[in-house]
Amino acid sequence: MSDDGAWLVLGGLHHLNGSTAPGAHDVLVLVPLAAAEHRDFPSNTVVLRWADLGEVELRARTSGSARGRGAAADGAELFPDMLPGKVLTDLVAGLSEQDDRPRPLVPLWYLAVRDGELHVHAQVRFRAEDACFIRITPAPIPVADVGSLEWLPEAVARHAERSLFLNNHQRYYRKCFPGKELEYKYTLAPPVDVWTLTTRIHQRLVAGALPGYLVEYRDEFQAWDYGNHLYHVTAPEEDRGYVSFIPTTDGRNLVKRKWYKADAFDRRESHTYGVVPEHGFDEYVRSELGVTATRLPPFRRVRYDVNFESARTGHVYGIFFDHVSLVAAPDVVLNQCELEYLRSRTVLEPSEQDVLAEIEEIALWLEAFLREHGLTDERGFYSKLTFLLDSVAARPDLASEVS
Repeated sequence: MSDDGAWLVLGGLHHLNGSTAPGAHDVLVLVPLAAAEHRDFPSNTVVLRWADLGEVELRARTSGSARGRGAAADGAELFPDMLPGKVLTDLVAGLSEQDDRPRPLVPLWYLAVRDGELHVHAQVRFRAEDACFIRITPAPIPVADVGSLEWLPEAVARHAERSLFLNNHQRYYRKCFPGKELEYKYTLAPPVDVWTLTTRIHQRLVAGALPGYLVEYRDEFQAWDYGNHLYHVTAPEEDRGYVSFIPTTDGRNLVKRKWYKADAFDRRESHTYGVVPEHGFDEYVRSELGVTATRLPPFRRVRYDVNFESARTGHVYGIFFDHVSLVAAPDVVLNQCELEYLRSRTVLEPSEQDVLAEIEEIALWLEAFLREHGLTDERGFYSKLTFLLDSVAARPDLASEVS
């Protein structure tokens, strides 16, 4: 049918923030897109870049009347400085008899249409250059004509039901496998240029070299450099693993714990922020945690991350390259590449099976990249704990018992 493809819908911000109730005099602008941004139907995440839209047709009308007007515009002219450009303001001027309450015009929804069915993606981030939308309809809405707005009441209702989730900055994340970390590790023979490798991975993801995945909106590249004081927990049996203290910029510490008896793909973990051990790390481990542990040599970790998400599911993954060196022996070095599931940007119930399938797909792509750059593609689980234990085996003076 002629409506198949994608539509952008612009309208009053009150449709999203509930500042006033939607009514028959509300102005909406429907924009049929020449090329759909979604690859799958249904998809989860869509990012529209205004400049990439090219020449678009604008169809303006009110919610309660089919009569309206149209105009042509360049996508880059829609929202300079995050406000409607002249072509939009001229188009909607005088179209409605609404009162004078503020109803700023913004991107509201991205509509994906196929074979008489429609999915609604709601705007969760908006900038002068682009906007990010995520799907809010668990099942498609039957639709005969997008322009008739028959889908509008359900779109408004679905958004209102999840407004806390959708309307608060970066609060649209959830976690599969709560309390667990899932990751593959590739141990690389030094010396390794972790910066160049990370930037090349980033370039390829931006260019679409991994089909179906997008760099994470406005948070795709991160740099880290921090110390770590790690303790090997040996007893009681159910607490085996490690606890580490990572100093943070506020003078406090992030306490990270992992429970496991052997290096593995998934491990139980917890993070506690803002910890200030009054009597030092040893005493905290002994008295607060009540475990027997061995203090291992502190290390410095320099890490560069690329974060990206599946457009189909909203699951977010990270590829990290890091350089770890012992503070007391900087020549003792570990270089690794890690592939990790991070979180899920979706209002809908996420699928753990999708995570497992996607991380396998990404691992195969990453391993081809590593081979291309003359690096090992051997998938493993070699942990920082095991690295420190191996280092201490060669330098027993670096560890001490805390019991």
